[in-house]
Amino acid sequence: MTNHVSNLDPPIQMPIIPGRTSVMVKKELFKTPILGPAMRLASLVPVDRGNREAGIDAVRAAKEVVHKGISMLIYVEGKRSFDGKMLPFKKGPFYLAMECGAPVVPVTIVGTHYAMPKRRFALKPGVVKVIFHPAIEPKDFGTREELMEKVRTVIESGLPEEYRGSSETGNPDSGRRV
Repeated sequence: MTNHVSNLDPPIQMPIIPGRTSVMVKKELFKTPILGPAMRLASLVPVDRGNREAGIDAVRAAKEVVHKGISMLIYVEGKRSFDGKMLPFKKGPFYLAMECGAPVVPVTIVGTHYAMPKRRFALKPGVVKVIFHPAIEPKDFGTREELMEKVRTVIESGLPEEYRGSSETGNPDSGRRV
């Protein structure tokens, strides 16, 4: 489970995770020519972010992938942050972790927000750091909320000071007055 601040995150993270890896991906990307069919072949899991029932189906599909022995990369905020600070976490990934009993490896990615923030298509040169934190066993937690708080604390511990704390809305226009 990892934070998400840039479109650069998946292509940087996927190749450095050992073994075969799947990702929970917004369903709209599956409609993209070439990319969509390739994602289906790779066992990536579509998520309808606006439909709670469909989200439950996505968790079931992800559970099947995990039971096949495939690692699952999950962007626990559900979308990219505008300001580099973490957004609230989605509950589904923690339900999945507790259902599967699979260890959760919190991952912090730093530097991609600088290189290519949300809504920017130009790349800036920079240094990206990916931190793999020690695995967390879901069975050691009584509730999803306790597991979620622990994972959040660990991921945030790898962020530079200026990116710690929650993003208010994830919107760059929040707080602006006209």
